[in-house]
Amino acid sequence: MKISIVTVGPIQANCYLVYDEQTKETLVVDPGAEGARIHKEIESLELKVKYIVNTHGHHDHIGGNQYLREATGAPLCLHKADSFMLSFPKKNLSFFFVEQQVSSPEPDQYLEDGDILEFGDLSFKVLHTPGHSPGGICLVGHGVCFSGDTLFAQSIGRTDLPGGSTEELFNSIRTKLLVLADETVVYPGHGQQTTIGYEKKANPYLS
Repeated sequence: MKISIVTVGPIQANCYLVYDEQTKETLVVDPGAEGARIHKEIESLELKVKYIVNTHGHHDHIGGNQYLREATGAPLCLHKADSFMLSFPKKNLSFFFVEQQVSSPEPDQYLEDGDILEFGDLSFKVLHTPGHSPGGICLVGHGVCFSGDTLFAQSIGRTDLPGGSTEELFNSIRTKLLVLADETVVYPGHGQQTTIGYEKKANPYLS
């Protein structure tokens, strides 16, 4: 497994290209903006995109959806509870936070807790982790976790945005993420990587 990181947009969101080295089949996680730049990286690595996944529906994680969906033909996937945000700039918050309002096509596939995404010889399990948003998800497999805006290095997702819930966020983190192996590498929606074990010890919100 290889992971290529493209950090995009004014809020510096991490888009992850997760791919099987043999088949080049790829999972794109959170194409938040600059779809053309993400696609250029896909082409340079000669990748074959099988899924485009949004960990949640906020603008900084969906802004490249339309470009990549049209360029690759891959299905767009996210949890149904966040689908209402995609085509409405006020609901995906781009109306309030960035100059260019963001709209995304409707998803081709809804993801639910426990779903498995397979590409090449790789597979990732969907964990529904509401709190930052109602339909927030994380993807877990092969010793890594793509945590979206649920968990960050020494921080957690904000819950003061519409649909956020502090109680749900802490429950999601404690019951879905902190039970993972300590050595699990966490790739968050923003910022640097960390591990579950380190966050158990050093995250001030989880002590």
